[in-house]
Amino acid sequence: MGDFEFTPEDFLALMHDEIPLYEELEEETAKATEDVQAQRILELGFGTGETTRRVLARHPGAHLLGLDGSSRMLAAVDVPGAEFRRAELTDPLPEGPFDLVVSCLTIHHLDAAGKRGLFRRVAAVSPTFVFGDVVAPRDPAEAVVPIDPGYDFPDTVDDQLAWLREAGFEPEVRWKRGDLAVLRARRRPPSPRSRWRIRAARRAA
Repeated sequence: MGDFEFTPEDFLALMHDEIPLYEELEEETAKATEDVQAQRILELGFGTGETTRRVLARHPGAHLLGLDGSSRMLAAVDVPGAEFRRAELTDPLPEGPFDLVVSCLTIHHLDAAGKRGLFRRVAAVSPTFVFGDVVAPRDPAEAVVPIDPGYDFPDTVDDQLAWLREAGFEPEVRWKRGDLAVLRARRRPPSPRSRWRIRAARRAA
């Protein structure tokens, strides 16, 4: 993943050319965060800051930390209220907790095993995860976004919902059009038995 870099100057034109519903996807991703009380936000794949701006507009006063594998994007992005770092999706996530983890058009660059691992790592640092991305549609005729077999690995919505549950989330589909979708996942609270075990462990310590 680190071997491929978009050019910031051409990024938006490319997104609009290849993804007819790009603006709607961005808006729906940010909209899915509106009822989250978020002061600390982690963004995976900030690009030119399009998602960053939309999310921060809905969470005034929040601090957002953005991660992206592109050194060119890091050099070009500038959004008030946000801090940016270069990091790959496969790297350890920054130490949490974060109130919200958000991503748009980034996670499809991971294969199935990579997504499952990322979902587990996100669940360890945040109770809420929102992402909008390219997905593999049930009907191949709905596939509109061009896919590079060596760089893009979209999976079905059903598979990703299952992997989110596996990671400890309760996920839902907030928006879907063709081969694009927005998913939101909230971490499941511990069961009464788990809470009892946690309290017992604390007393023993």
